[in-house]
Amino acid sequence: MNELITVKDLKVHFPIRKGFFSRTVGRVYAVDGVSLTLSRGETLGVVGESGCGKTTLGMALLRLLEPTGGAVCFQGKQITEMTPDERRAFRREMQIIFQDPDSSLNPRMTVHQTLGGPLKVHRTGTSAERKDRVEYLLTKVGLTPHQADRYPHEFSGGQKQRIGIARALALNPKVIIADEPVSALDVSIQAQIINLLTDLQQEFGLSYILIAHDLAVIEHICDRIAVMYLGKIVETAGYRDIYHSPGHPYTRALLSAIPRPDPRIKRDRIILKGDVPSPMNPPPGCRFHTRCPERFGPCDQIIPEIQEVEAGHFVACHLY
Repeated sequence: MNELITVKDLKVHFPIRKGFFSRTVGRVYAVDGVSLTLSRGETLGVVGESGCGKTTLGMALLRLLEPTGGAVCFQGKQITEMTPDERRAFRREMQIIFQDPDSSLNPRMTVHQTLGGPLKVHRTGTSAERKDRVEYLLTKVGLTPHQADRYPHEFSGGQKQRIGIARALALNPKVIIADEPVSALDVSIQAQIINLLTDLQQEFGLSYILIAHDLAVIEHICDRIAVMYLGKIVETAGYRDIYHSPGHPYTRALLSAIPRPDPRIKRDRIILKGDVPSPMNPPPGCRFHTRCPERFGPCDQIIPEIQEVEAGHFVACHLY
């Protein structure tokens, strides 16, 4: 089996409660019918505006959030049906790199305690072996073993993110979900972290789900890209197809917003009008129709089905 993760019609809805008795008066449709796959050794980018459900999707894949509906299968086994022992083994196979390197590290724990914690919880090796593993991980992410006794406040933002990457690698996972791992870093540090992730993938045979809102960043690391809008995936394709022949109007608008270093290069900027609708009350039909410059008849009435417009290129749009 080449596919590590298979997601079918995944939904994550959060109830809105009000009143003395906390009655449910509505729902936030954070993820609403997402289907995707991740193969061995592949990097899948998930992109979209803030609030579109990217992080919620990643948390649901790790079962840090319970899905409302749909199925998530890891190596053919549905994660919601795992026994406690199977769930414990599953935790070793999938890890996460958090967006904010500051808040993701405990300020009262040294780097050795942070990296050795997962090893101790999963009863991996002796105390001496865990110490050697921590030093090995620090070396792999570009830090030095003598930094293991330091606390998070003694590191820069880029170094903290390297510690977060080392923690994700501690248990030799097969899949790492990186939730905007470079958005809080300087541009020069972003390139270093992206190169580090690429090198680690080649060395350890990792599969990545890279969550980002910056298409310019993920262009250099992703094999396929899934574009999300208001809880749904509107386009999925290889990165070359996304960048050279985008099919969905929303994808074209995102690409037009990528800044170019040469001011002499002129391009048509697509300005989307209006605000993103509330996920508590998404519009009927295509969720993008309220801002789409190409909307027509059925867009505000019928939900478009995602369909293959070219080999490996899927688009959810009535234009097709």
